[in-house]
Amino acid sequence: MTAPVSRFPVPDRADLPEDLRERYDAVEEKSGFLPNVFAALAHRPAEARAFFAFHDALMDKDTPGLSTADRELVVVATSAANDCLYCVVAHGAIARIRSRDRFLADQVAVDWRKAPLDDRMRTVLDVAVRLATTPAEVTPDDLDALRAQGLDEEDVWDVGAIVSFFALSNRLAHWLAIPPNEEFYLLGRVPRS
Repeated sequence: MTAPVSRFPVPDRADLPEDLRERYDAVEEKSGFLPNVFAALAHRPAEARAFFAFHDALMDKDTPGLSTADRELVVVATSAANDCLYCVVAHGAIARIRSRDRFLADQVAVDWRKAPLDDRMRTVLDVAVRLATTPAEVTPDDLDALRAQGLDEEDVWDVGAIVSFFALSNRLAHWLAIPPNEEFYLLGRVPRS
């Protein structure tokens, strides 16, 4: 028996605005499946559109201080701290692909402190998880620690924005009860057929 994608009604893709239908078709064609978050957020098309635009602006870029793989590891570590199964599994899969490492995302999800990370990424995750779990404890020293690891102002901003955006995403995944797609569990672990 397949779990429902959301606690709220999920519209048929044919009933979505054309731009979302096209995006969903492109995602499904590229990955071979439609991630459940897309279907669940389709309940509110304007919000889905804004959600994915913000996601893309934060996550689909490599900068000198944060690669796309690094960005995914921030999501994995903070989503694990927020007990968000959907985001840990989905972004763990993306992290495996972008880092070309079959094990790192799992290690970060279980305990990023013990994962084989360099000092830069250890500092990034330390600050990111603190912002995710105890945001009032974040100080200017945390931002300075990121700068000391070579992150520029835009990268420092992105660390905070990624953590904040995925706090929203984690809570929506909990609220809607979005289950991870089965396909995510194998992505980046076995060759695509």
